[in-house]
Amino acid sequence: MTNKTLAKPRGSETLWLEGASDLLCGGGVEAVRVMPLARNLGLSRTSFYWHFEDRDALLDALVARWEEKNTGNLAQRADAYAETICEAMFNLFDCWLDDDLFDSRLDLAIRNWARTDPKLQVQLNAADAARKEAIERMFVHHGYSENEAKIRTMTVLYTQIGHLSMPVQESRWQRLAQMPDFVEVFTGQRPSESEVGRFMSRHLTE
Repeated sequence: MTNKTLAKPRGSETLWLEGASDLLCGGGVEAVRVMPLARNLGLSRTSFYWHFEDRDALLDALVARWEEKNTGNLAQRADAYAETICEAMFNLFDCWLDDDLFDSRLDLAIRNWARTDPKLQVQLNAADAARKEAIERMFVHHGYSENEAKIRTMTVLYTQIGHLSMPVQESRWQRLAQMPDFVEVFTGQRPSESEVGRFMSRHLTE
C-alpha cells in the first residue's frame, strides 16, 4: 500500500470554510484555529495548506463567503420581481427562513467579531449600507417616498438584527405564522390571502 493511499484526504475549500464557520459561530474568532478545525473535520493539518496560505487567509475567505451569501442574497431577494410591496417583502423574508440564502448564525458571529476588529467593522458597515440601499430601492420601486423608504428599511433591518441578538424562543412554524403580520407592520399594507398562500407554500414543504 503506497503512502498516497494512506494519506488523509485534503477536503475541499468549502468543507474547510463550513467548519471554520461552525467554530466562529460557536466560540468566536479566537476559536477558529487550524489544529482544532482539522481535528473537527478529521483531516490533517497539512491538508489545510492546500487551500489556504494561513489562518488569516482562511478568515478573509470566511468574511468573503459571508458577504457573498448574506449580503448578496439579501439584495437579490429585495430586487426579485414582485407585483406588490407585500409580495416583495415576502421575497425578502425568504432570507430569514432559508439558511441556504442567509446564514443568521454567521451574521451574528460576524457582528460580534467586528466589535474587536476595526477592519472588519468597516466591511460590516459597507455590507449594512448595501443591504439598506437594496431594501430602500425596493420600497421606492413600490411607490414609497425616499424618506419613508429609509425609515421602513431601518425598521426591517433593526428588527432582524435584534431578533438575531436576542435568545428568542420560537419554532420555525411559529415564526412563519407571524410573518404576514410583520409584512403589515413593515409596509403598512395587509397581504392578500393569495400572497400569504404563495409564501407559505414555498416554506411549509421544507
